[in-house]
Amino acid sequence: MVVALIIACEVGFWVLLVLGLGARYLLKWRRTSVFLLLCEPVLELVLFAVTAWDLKNGAEPGWEHGLAALYIGYTVAYGRYTIRWLDGHAAHRLAGGPPPAKPPRYGMPRARHEGRLWLRTLLGVAVACALLQGAVWYVGDEGDISSLRAFQWTAIRVLGIHGLVALAYLIWPKKAPAETAGLAVEARTGKAGARR
Repeated sequence: MVVALIIACEVGFWVLLVLGLGARYLLKWRRTSVFLLLCEPVLELVLFAVTAWDLKNGAEPGWEHGLAALYIGYTVAYGRYTIRWLDGHAAHRLAGGPPPAKPPRYGMPRARHEGRLWLRTLLGVAVACALLQGAVWYVGDEGDISSLRAFQWTAIRVLGIHGLVALAYLIWPKKAPAETAGLAVEARTGKAGARR
């Protein structure tokens, strides 16, 4: 039952997102759009409640409960970011807005961007591990909590791997191609010359 609900929440997330953006940019119904997009967190609350109810009714903690915690953690950390990213693209494609800004590709700006993404992952892992720890305490000694602990370690490993990737961008920043770097230097010197 929990697995079906996770799938339903994921489908519901995208359906509400498409409906919300469609209402905003195609129908120009701003209030309806805001309402639909604010319904997104309700899906996670329903998933959390059903997972807790499933455990309360004596279900053996399993991988589906761990997956539910990871899903909720991911949505808390990256849900708003995803909505904002898609909103920028919808505004550009459907309402003639400016193209959304792309993340930086080179140097320290890229390292900062990757660091911010890692902080989102840290938030998601913290939420997931807290939910899993709550489930461990809730089940107590009466059930097998090994799958819940395994998901905690999985989340921590994902955080570590993402941290190494972000750190690699900081230690070995990707350099801009020579043409791009030359244009940037010309732009800077041209501005400096214009100021004189």
